[in-house]
Amino acid sequence: MRKILSLIKKELIQIRRDRRQMVIIIIAPIIQIMVLGYAINLDVKNIPTAIYDGDNSLTSRRFIQEIFNTGYFKETGRLNSIQEVDKFLDQRKAEVVLVFPPDFERSILSGKQGVFFVAIDGTESQTAIEGINYIEMISQQFGSKVMLKMSEKLGLIWRPVTIEPEARVFYNPELSSRNFFLPGIFGLLLMQMTIILTSMAIVKEKDQGTMEQLIVTPLKPLQIILGKLLPFFIIGTADLLLILLLTRFWFNLPLRGSFLLLLGLSFIYMLSTLGIGLFVSTITRTPQQAMLTSFFFMIPMILLSGFVFPIENMPRLFQWLTVVIPLRYYLVILRGIFLKGVGFSSLYEETLALVILAVVINLLSIVRFHRRLD
Repeated sequence: MRKILSLIKKELIQIRRDRRQMVIIIIAPIIQIMVLGYAINLDVKNIPTAIYDGDNSLTSRRFIQEIFNTGYFKETGRLNSIQEVDKFLDQRKAEVVLVFPPDFERSILSGKQGVFFVAIDGTESQTAIEGINYIEMISQQFGSKVMLKMSEKLGLIWRPVTIEPEARVFYNPELSSRNFFLPGIFGLLLMQMTIILTSMAIVKEKDQGTMEQLIVTPLKPLQIILGKLLPFFIIGTADLLLILLLTRFWFNLPLRGSFLLLLGLSFIYMLSTLGIGLFVSTITRTPQQAMLTSFFFMIPMILLSGFVFPIENMPRLFQWLTVVIPLRYYLVILRGIFLKGVGFSSLYEETLALVILAVVINLLSIVRFHRRLD
């Protein structure tokens, strides 16, 4: 362990002496979170939706069918009771839950206002905004078109009928897009710092010919790997705390969940990204190649993680590809802890996926790195 600590000290001294690298470590996260925190604003569509039909009437069934026929919503489940609304939203089984009361059809046919309830996951702010707009539009169309046909069929005198959705936004009542994007920026910055810095530092050793000096030292291959990775794990942790402070006290985004849970799951996430950086170093020979290859890995990971585009809107092939992207699961964890305040019981699937990816990625990277050392 003393040998590993000596190597860690050597790495940290090298990092401190490299002013350009220090700028990347300290200044880049601050600039990016400031720019991205203010600038990012995207629209979404195609929303996972669950239904609780307490009326189960012809009118409610037709209205539900009308909602899904528009293509704006996709049915992901049916609730057995109204008490399951929180469960469906917490566990991301749906982003919108439609609740139809038992007197929905009776109210409409009697000429009263047809009221149903909409529960929306506000952590996906753009999805929530679009969802409310779509539901209001569909309600108006259904009230004027479908109800006219039903009145004619039943031989009733047609009269205007209004259907009014009563929406309640969970977790992000202000529907602030900043609250949605800021937690996601955590994952992007940690991925960038750990992958690029790790791959560049190891490749620089090979490029400058100092890797051979490490090989002839008494250090074993595993000790060399740990000595190279742990400094960037420490740096990633420092960047995580820095970004958390800026997010909490500059942007006033509350951390509703457990800080220790966030820290622990972030460590698992960083293990996977450090493994990717190590893997990049095994397939490149120069720092320039390492930089380009790192971006080659990161850009698809960003696009397919759900940070820019909802995964459920992607073609099925790309949805399958997202299964091997650590950032996908980390984004769910971040938004769940920050905005929902959920605990481990709601995030165990994402945690398990991160653990498996971290183990597989690191084993593959260590085997390749060991072969390069040999």
